[in-house]
Amino acid sequence: MATIVGGITTSHVPAIGRAIANNLQQDAYWKPFFDGFAPVQQWLDEVKPDVAVVIYNDHGLNFFLDKLPTFAVGAAAQYCNADEGWGIPTLPPFPGDAALSWQLINSLVADEFDITSCQEMLVDHAFSLPMKLLWPQGDSIPVRTIPVCINTVQYPLPSATRCYKLGQAIGRAIAGWPEELKVVIIGTGGLSHQLDGERAGFINKDFDLRFMDSLAANPQWATQYSNAQLVEYTGTQGVELLMWLATRAALTGEVRELHRNYHIPISNTAAGLMLFDNR
Repeated sequence: MATIVGGITTSHVPAIGRAIANNLQQDAYWKPFFDGFAPVQQWLDEVKPDVAVVIYNDHGLNFFLDKLPTFAVGAAAQYCNADEGWGIPTLPPFPGDAALSWQLINSLVADEFDITSCQEMLVDHAFSLPMKLLWPQGDSIPVRTIPVCINTVQYPLPSATRCYKLGQAIGRAIAGWPEELKVVIIGTGGLSHQLDGERAGFINKDFDLRFMDSLAANPQWATQYSNAQLVEYTGTQGVELLMWLATRAALTGEVRELHRNYHIPISNTAAGLMLFDNR
């Protein structure tokens, strides 16, 4: 059967792409952020997962405000990057795992999640930048990928409780796959930030750190909050923490936090990173 070996949660700020393209990893502004990834990169090199299920939010590339599914899953042989993230060169297509995608889709529908199945799908910076941060060497990545989109853009959004249950259902779906595979779950977005309006530049370090602590010790902690409350505490775009919550919920084994990093600000955003072992 397939095994979920761990989970990784990270921010996906577009400006990261420009920093990578301009080789600014050692710049004083960026160094604390990029240095945080070394332990995660080492873990990935040691564990060598076969597949990465990437839980993220689409920024208008596949879906716009007139047609925006709550949950969508990619089921393609490959996924092309059509958003360079403000400077990173367009990357080669990311390989998919269509068979495992259909296992995921069928299992989620059986669990009463209404899924939009995408046999063609483009991926933007929310997907491509985390891949480049986790596997920085070369243009290609050594894993097959499955994109899972959660709507965090157009209301009504799925609740924190619903996203937690989605993560649990993803974990069950992967565990039910008979092929021997090592799967890593990657959740991208957040943490606290607001890019527009009267609270533009808003960051809530205290809430961010409490949320990160909860993922290790009490992963359902954030489900006590409505989405309106999450926006109040984390900013309009900070609600992207829903992807982190779904990622943590997908982990089904004995979960241990192995690493974390928190750095502010990166392009008016609180940048977080966590690594969980699930074995």
